[in-house]
Amino acid sequence: MTAIDAHTHAFPDALAPRAIAALEAGCDWKAVAGGTVGELVESMDRAGIDVSAVCAIATKPGQAAAILAWCRQIRSGRIVPLPSVHPETPEVVEWLGRFAEAGLAGIKLHPMYQDFVADDPAMDAIYASAAECGLLVEIHSGLDIAFGQDDRAAPARMGRILDRHPDLRLVCTHLGGWRMWDEVERELLGRNVYLETSFSLGFLGPERAARMIRRHGVERVMFGTDWPWASQAEQMQLFEQMGLTAEESKAILWDNAAALLGI
Repeated sequence: MTAIDAHTHAFPDALAPRAIAALEAGCDWKAVAGGTVGELVESMDRAGIDVSAVCAIATKPGQAAAILAWCRQIRSGRIVPLPSVHPETPEVVEWLGRFAEAGLAGIKLHPMYQDFVADDPAMDAIYASAAECGLLVEIHSGLDIAFGQDDRAAPARMGRILDRHPDLRLVCTHLGGWRMWDEVERELLGRNVYLETSFSLGFLGPERAARMIRRHGVERVMFGTDWPWASQAEQMQLFEQMGLTAEESKAILWDNAAALLGI
């Protein structure tokens, strides 16, 4: 079966060793690979994944131009790059327009690493501009393994974003909110928001994960892994353990992401 991974990370070859080391130093978790695009493609081949979305995270205001250049460089039939812009970037709305003009499908945001609160009204210009430009916003949702009980990406905050921006194509990672899945069930399931499965299935267990996916609607769920922080092959095995029908699996593994990412 063909598959799209809606959530991976990679870094330029020269930067990858330092980036992975710095990220590992911030938490009690180790990457499964070195974080280069070449290693990602090798992992995809082993796992039976055809296409991966590579999510950048701009941790400083001055990184947008370099990220856009790198996204253009790595884009291929197998790699769909999602650039990023720091909320404090000068002309931040103009940068979203440049991403759209470059034919990129959307952006990635991470409240903790970019130091913002997901539903802060100061973010509304970014969300509104993304919706106007037709860009999806894939945002880290829930807790983060490196940030303890920091709730800046809580599912309830995602719900408030949806209230204010109903036309925004919002993708909440980690099945709506890592380690905050009770709140996901209360605040997000059934709403007009996309969820992806990365780094969640092993924590939830196959029965609860399948129940949440069906309650939300399989047409708004995508497969994701968070590589290199999780093995694509292992995440695919966890996906198969949910016992979804062939039609449900096809929608989650391919159809939904293909439509959203323009594949």
